[in-house]
Amino acid sequence: MINEKLLEDCLDKIFAKKHVHSTVMRVESEDAFFVWEGARGDMRADSKFFIASVTKMYIAAVIMQLIEENKLSLDEKIAPYLSDDIMRSLHVYKGRDYSGELTVKHLLSNTSGLPDYFFGKEDGKRVADMLMGGADEPWGLERSVNHIKKIKPKFAPGRGVEYSDVNFQLLGKIVESLTGQDIGAVFSERIFRPLGLHNTYSYKDPKDTQPVPFYHGARRLWLPVYMASAGPDGGIVSTANEITVFAKAFWGGRLFPRERIDGLKQWRLLTPPPGMFYFGIGLEKQPTPWILSPRKPISEIVGFWGQTSAYTWYNPDTGLYFSGTANQTNVSGHTAIMNAIIKMIKTVR
Repeated sequence: MINEKLLEDCLDKIFAKKHVHSTVMRVESEDAFFVWEGARGDMRADSKFFIASVTKMYIAAVIMQLIEENKLSLDEKIAPYLSDDIMRSLHVYKGRDYSGELTVKHLLSNTSGLPDYFFGKEDGKRVADMLMGGADEPWGLERSVNHIKKIKPKFAPGRGVEYSDVNFQLLGKIVESLTGQDIGAVFSERIFRPLGLHNTYSYKDPKDTQPVPFYHGARRLWLPVYMASAGPDGGIVSTANEITVFAKAFWGGRLFPRERIDGLKQWRLLTPPPGMFYFGIGLEKQPTPWILSPRKPISEIVGFWGQTSAYTWYNPDTGLYFSGTANQTNVSGHTAIMNAIIKMIKTVR
């Protein structure tokens, strides 16, 4: 397996990145024969942190469970599960109202065309900039929907791919409509308790100071009001160990039948070169160009990123799982983490 010195060196390089004040990483093999954890800065191996958009992979698992229970389908229209206020003029593109044509699959695959409330611009302003500037405000579904209705959609449903947090906020509401429970209770009943995730929970109380704070550049950000409103698109708190437990259950068929996974790998290019990135159905794929490993090409690295550089990635070639965070919202943390993961994979292969 991987030499421990290499693992320590990789973690040191992540921590050495400018403005990375804390980081944790867990590397584990499919059979759990190999397990390694390391932490630097303000974190311990068991520290709790905001997993941010990695939460979306948990939403994908719940959606797949509901599909297996015949309570939902990917091609089902979303309108019956959402209020008239939400659906009214939700998606109007070039003068045509596509709101009634939106499906579960459009949301889960980021092919709805709906603008992103987080990075979308209204009158030249972005919610992301306000939040990163320290404006700690709630951005739940209703506020986000009202916001994006003032921004032009990117394309007609199914005609492209564009990342949008609103897609997963809407999916969360659909899950709540189907189950009669709030999304935190659904996560707990369907994922946290069955997997024994005692240190994983949906963040709801702004007074809760358990999670390690994240940073935006040099600025420490503590946005408890916002994170308590994030719910289905980014509101889970967990540890590197328990993210790995979830990831192994996801890919191993404990949450829904394993044979369904290939159907989720309908990859579309989300961002063009040089920052290439792919999105499937509730999943992300990190590109692995041939030049990175010419003798033994890496088939795929699949999982999810969070805005805070939280992550969970799986490489089927080696059977290795990688989970953790660098608690930094700029891309330097993401880049250093993926460089480390690719180096580890190449070493094993």
